[in-house]
Amino acid sequence: MPDRAPTVTDVYRARPGRRRPLAIFLSRVPAGFPSPADDYVEQTLDLNEHLIQRKSSTYFVRVAGHSMTDAGIHDGDILVVDRAEEPTDRSIVVAALDGELTVKRYRAGEKHHYLVPESETHTPIPIREEQDLVVWGVVQHVIHEVS
Repeated sequence: MPDRAPTVTDVYRARPGRRRPLAIFLSRVPAGFPSPADDYVEQTLDLNEHLIQRKSSTYFVRVAGHSMTDAGIHDGDILVVDRAEEPTDRSIVVAALDGELTVKRYRAGEKHHYLVPESETHTPIPIREEQDLVVWGVVQHVIHEVS
């Protein structure tokens, strides 16, 4: 089965609501053996506050596909996207090209613009003048499970 480009499978709106802070340790966790002295919680962390800068313009999307794996975006990941952020050259965006949603790196050239995958098995998509491109927002964070 041929590899397909990442597409958006679900879209979720960031909804302000009750705070849900979780425990966080002030010291970093070593990759070796933990220190018994660091065995207590110092503060709390609300991931909404950490991941969302503008609640009214932020939404979440789930990705399907593999063409952005070299950028750290994998099949099934959840992206935190801000539609108030203006895309610049090299931004990773959620965009609708001729009505089809995709996740790609936006490249703004002097003469042409491109949606560029981050995988050697996929080719850049030139954006022609007659095409309809709507950037839904700029990806701010990627949330994925570790294997």
